[in-house]
Amino acid sequence: MTDFFKGLSQVKYEGPESRNPLAFRHYNKDEVIAGKRMEDHVRPAIAYWHTFAQEGGDPFGGRTFDRPWFDKGMDGAKLKTEVAFEFFDLIDVPFFAFHDVDVAPEGETLAESNKNLRIIGDLIAANMQKSGKKLLWGTANLFSNRRYMAGAATNPDPEVFAYAAGQVKAVLELTNELGGENYVLWGGREGYETLLNTKIGQEQDQMARFLTLVIEHAEKIGFKGQILIEPKPQEPSKHQYDYDVATVFGFLQKYGLEKKVKCNIEVGHAFLAGHSFEHELAVASSLGMLGSVDANRNDLQSGWDTDHFPNNAGEMALAFYYIIKQGGLGKGGFNFDAKVRRQSLDPADLLHGHILGLDTLARGLKGAAALIADGEFDKLLDERYAGWNQKGAAAMLKGERSLEEIAAWVHAENINPQPRSGRQEYLENLVNRFV
Repeated sequence: MTDFFKGLSQVKYEGPESRNPLAFRHYNKDEVIAGKRMEDHVRPAIAYWHTFAQEGGDPFGGRTFDRPWFDKGMDGAKLKTEVAFEFFDLIDVPFFAFHDVDVAPEGETLAESNKNLRIIGDLIAANMQKSGKKLLWGTANLFSNRRYMAGAATNPDPEVFAYAAGQVKAVLELTNELGGENYVLWGGREGYETLLNTKIGQEQDQMARFLTLVIEHAEKIGFKGQILIEPKPQEPSKHQYDYDVATVFGFLQKYGLEKKVKCNIEVGHAFLAGHSFEHELAVASSLGMLGSVDANRNDLQSGWDTDHFPNNAGEMALAFYYIIKQGGLGKGGFNFDAKVRRQSLDPADLLHGHILGLDTLARGLKGAAALIADGEFDKLLDERYAGWNQKGAAAMLKGERSLEEIAAWVHAENINPQPRSGRQEYLENLVNRFV
């Protein structure tokens, strides 16, 4: 045991009336909601990078945190691993997620980096066996090192492509050995700054080849998890190839990969793309692409991805509506891709942030389940589209009537439709009853 969280005990559910700041008020992992335990709906995971690797910096200032494992090489990485599993137990969640460089320091060569990763990977495996914690997903950091300034898979230099491939191979294999349920590809710099030095078609062909290599290797090593792409617009590259769910689906469909890959959707990324979180979930679900999610929020006054902990239960209720409707997240879950603020220096602040996030998700889940059980919301949606169940309309949708036949039908029946209210305000009030 380390003394980083000295004096802190495991967070427990105490109910809505609790005044204990280190207790859950709404997240009761064993409470059954819509036929499943709350924990099984949410499948929460701790993000290794924000919780243990981030230094408190922002675009205008550097490190504010002083963690005892910072700048300590492999010894620091080992200490960080022990602290991480202590935290997983304190906050009492079943999963975690990591990038390779979050858990092990990068070496001078790929071989050295992979050796470091393997050593820490063995330590993680031992802690997983002892604690019962599981890996939601692993991923490789293909964006921080300066070699990736022009992208990884989409880099104009084939040696960078090859280096990234070697890096992903090692992380994918470790993820598989650790029983990871997903492997995520976040194209942090898979995009471009200016067309003056970019061949878009070439770069997208490279990206598709890279993804295909990952899929093939996953199958070769017997990886049973999902391969996920995490959409993100603009930041950091001006034009990202994985802008949003619809863009990712179009890319996958072009290269025949849409049956092999799903999406990991983040609240903050959806917002930066000009969408709502529930929009991206609804689109992904409709396309069979909803695999997993990252839970956070952005500061609405800032123009970048600020990764605050979620605190909007209404937003989460609409998110869970689509998740429950599709039967849950399967092998996916809610990864807390969220970080404490740069002035939140104390170890307890890490607990407070995750308590807030889990309580918010719990309220959203309960609201969505109650909304669905009530039935009026779905009934109103069905009524709005009920006309499409009529014989003539159904024939149009099935392609059984030509344009001429449809026009003739309008004239024969003297069809003259009048607008009907979309009842948006009524529906907003209806949702509000349950959150």
